[in-house]
Amino acid sequence: MVTDGQSSYWNQSIQAAPLAVFRILFGLLMFMSMIRFWAYGWIERLYLEPSFHFTYYGFEWVKPLGGFTYVIFVVCGLSALMVAVGYKYRIAIVIFFLSFTYIELMDKTTYLNHYYFVSLVSFVLIFLPAHVCASIDSFKKPEISFDSIPRLNVDVLKLMLGIVYFYAGLAKLNSDWLVHAMPLKMWLPGGYDLPLLGYWLQQTWVHYALSWMGALYDLTVPFLLLYATTRWLGYFMVIVFHVLTSMLFPIGMFPYLMIACTLIFFTPSFHVKVLEKLSQYVPWLRPTAHSGRSLNIDNKSLWQSVRLNLIIVFFALQLVIPFRYLLYPGELFWTEEGFRFSWRVMLMEKAGVASFKIVDGKTGQRFYVENRDFLTPFQEKQMSFQPDFILEYAHYLGRHFESQGHQNVEVYVDSFVALNGRSSRPFVNPKVDLMKEKESFKHKDWILPFEDEIKGL
Repeated sequence: MVTDGQSSYWNQSIQAAPLAVFRILFGLLMFMSMIRFWAYGWIERLYLEPSFHFTYYGFEWVKPLGGFTYVIFVVCGLSALMVAVGYKYRIAIVIFFLSFTYIELMDKTTYLNHYYFVSLVSFVLIFLPAHVCASIDSFKKPEISFDSIPRLNVDVLKLMLGIVYFYAGLAKLNSDWLVHAMPLKMWLPGGYDLPLLGYWLQQTWVHYALSWMGALYDLTVPFLLLYATTRWLGYFMVIVFHVLTSMLFPIGMFPYLMIACTLIFFTPSFHVKVLEKLSQYVPWLRPTAHSGRSLNIDNKSLWQSVRLNLIIVFFALQLVIPFRYLLYPGELFWTEEGFRFSWRVMLMEKAGVASFKIVDGKTGQRFYVENRDFLTPFQEKQMSFQPDFILEYAHYLGRHFESQGHQNVEVYVDSFVALNGRSSRPFVNPKVDLMKEKESFKHKDWILPFEDEIKGL
């Protein structure tokens, strides 16, 4: 609604209930995610057991902290719970963003699009007044309790979700996905034992149907959710899509997170009803404790100006970053240069093998490395087909053997990779000494050509 007859978008306000419900669901799901991660033993398996960790370029200093790694997860989980209940929200959301992002950066092997999504959303929430309604903060301090907030604070979350869906749909507009139904044709038959679905997942036409439906869903669902006449249809599609993906693929909490987050598209009256139901059990969740109070934007405030500019820059980057792959030659799915952080969700199946050779550059003496002596099976699998992993591991091996007294160390790799059902082919130039190659944003010209074509975005 528009307050005081003002027509400018920046002066439009909306009830705070949608942002409050989003905060509660996001915080609770993140709290449960931390418990789940600990309960499954993944902290030890992924961060404590490996002797070597793959890092992100520029964040090599982010490492697991031994036994204190558990403390990071405790801090992250507790801050998520504080976000959910709205207790010392501003501090809690900053701590959650920093701790979760640190966890995400500790080992590149664990990269998932939905971890990236959580970091982005939590960063945006730092700048939103998600605690002015239905929170312990607003219950204890009535002066910060408001019924309505600037519409921008809700719309930025809709935009974030819209980018994720729409860009995921654009990424599916390629020949492997639409023409060859890859990689679903490889994955779906594995669900043969699923009740009711098992038989159908063996049918080729189903693989094609789900490929096309997946692309159509991602491209259209943000727009269906935007309009009242199609919103319930869009949300029904959200539920069906994410429940189905949770059954077919091991992607953790992500389906439930998206089902919860897309509720932000519903009307404020819907969220008010949700809060009124919840307040029957938790009194401080009452959504209308101070009827008529509106939090307005102070256009002359330095903080508001900085906040608005940060949000604009943030979303400009989100719109541009997924297209950075255009700066690199070669097939994106092969080189993966510009692949991460671009919402290319479950678009390829790669398998590889990489044998590393340590050579004395002067004498020519050589020997091969047993990867299992340095990497866990999961790390070795991920390393075998990702160029930046291969380069970082090669440098690690070189430093390791230099520390053991080997001289003039050179590191070469014999690498073969299969992409989306194609036959395995050479991946890295075996004549290139990887110790002489440095990680950067430049194209890695030691990756061999794909010698095939995947048409599309």
